[in-house]
Amino acid sequence: MSLLHIHDLCVARGGMAILQNLCVTLDRGQAIVLRGPNGIGKTTLLRTIAGLQPGHGGTIKLPAEGVAYAGHADGLKPSLSVLENLQFWASVYGGRSIEAALDQMNLADLQHRTAQTLSAGQKRRLGLARLMVTGRALWVMDEPTVSLDTRSVALFAQIVRQHLAAGGAAVMATHIDLGLPEAHVLDLTDLRARARGGFTPGDPLAGDYF
Repeated sequence: MSLLHIHDLCVARGGMAILQNLCVTLDRGQAIVLRGPNGIGKTTLLRTIAGLQPGHGGTIKLPAEGVAYAGHADGLKPSLSVLENLQFWASVYGGRSIEAALDQMNLADLQHRTAQTLSAGQKRRLGLARLMVTGRALWVMDEPTVSLDTRSVALFAQIVRQHLAAGGAAVMATHIDLGLPEAHVLDLTDLRARARGGFTPGDPLAGDYF
């Protein structure tokens, strides 16, 4: 069964269509890396897949309550400890083992420190560990390796590979090589919308979104 099926999707930013005619099917165990120049619409597409904004035409089908999204912000509560942050997100999602996330993202020794005292890279690792406790099958990630050193990038690639092996799937935008040769690379350059694809904010959506 596909975890994500996109047909003829058009996405927009600031009242103008920026990507069009996108068709993607993502099965369990598969990953897609989005590529393209800055401003082409990678973030907008990821937010649309995650349900944070509507599409402008076409359809998106995915399991109900099936997506975990990691954007540019790490989604942390600064006054809570590393452990408390993961406990919070696990309770929100009804998710999985916190201990495994702490160990695999090299956070066990930091678990009692508050998030506001962490370095940028440590905060990013905690934000990614949040994905692991959600129990969601589809991970949608925007530049997940920002602020990570080489070792932490390798840790991230390892947890993605484990997620895929367990029957999950992932869509991510990144400019670096993650060491995941099994991931399909989708260059969005050829999907750039024509100028006539613009629309006026408030217009009815052309197509179904669900």
